[in-house]
Amino acid sequence: MVEERLKSGIWVAAEIRRCDGLFLPMTVQHRGDEDRGLILIKQYIAGEGCILYGQRRDMAGKLDWCRPLGDDPVAEPEADAYIARQRQYDADLWVIEVEDPRRRYSPAS
Repeated sequence: MVEERLKSGIWVAAEIRRCDGLFLPMTVQHRGDEDRGLILIKQYIAGEGCILYGQRRDMAGKLDWCRPLGDDPVAEPEADAYIARQRQYDADLWVIEVEDPRRRYSPAS
């Protein structure tokens, strides 16, 4: 069974609008495949570091979110190095960044 899902470009545009409503600046750092590119989100928390959110498929094939570098913030250079490695493997990957000084952000499902 094939899961129906939003095109990546549409999801990113909607997420940017959602963040605008929350007064959280979000920018596209790398534009991936408009239709099927996976999405990697870098949440920058001032004074603490970054949390990364990445998409993955569960055992049933459904997309969900994970934190590939753990639940705690990591230094920005460590997050950037992870992003660079992922982009080497996946040219279709979207990379978006959100500035969130109060840790209010989590990706929409």
